Amino acid sequence: MSPSEYTEDTLVQQTTAEYLEKELGWDSVYAYNNETFGPDGTLGRNSDHDVVLARPLREGLVELNPDLPADACDDAVRQIVATVASQTLLATKEEKYALIKDGVQVTFRNADSERIRQRLRVFDFAEPKNNHFLCVREL
Repeated sequence: MSPSEYTEDTLVQQTTAEYLEKELGWDSVYAYNNETFGPDGTLGRNSDHDVVLARPLREGLVELNPDLPADACDDAVRQIVATVASQTLLATKEEKYALIKDGVQVTFRNADSERIRQRLRVFDFAEPKNNHFLCVREL
């Protein structure tokens, strides 16, 4: 390798992404100057200001909670993504951690039009292979 080939990307990011893909079964995307925005874009972000990848998050919620209606999954994504401007960063992190760890409380109507409150799972901690893991380089 010539000195110009020794970059952060080739030494750290690419190596790590390859390890995550080959050894742990993660997906990997190289997004630097390649990402397209919008619902059908590379990662489903509307702009580079979106921090949470809502499209894959919602897809995962549907897979982990197949018996819940689409509205419940949409509500869970909203709760995970939403921030309160007056809330401290620490409080926001604690809130989001609790949602991810304990699940998201959603309310929906069942087939008999009864209001149901249920906790929607965000991760399958018992069977990690049921989760989707994505490594994004140069976001």
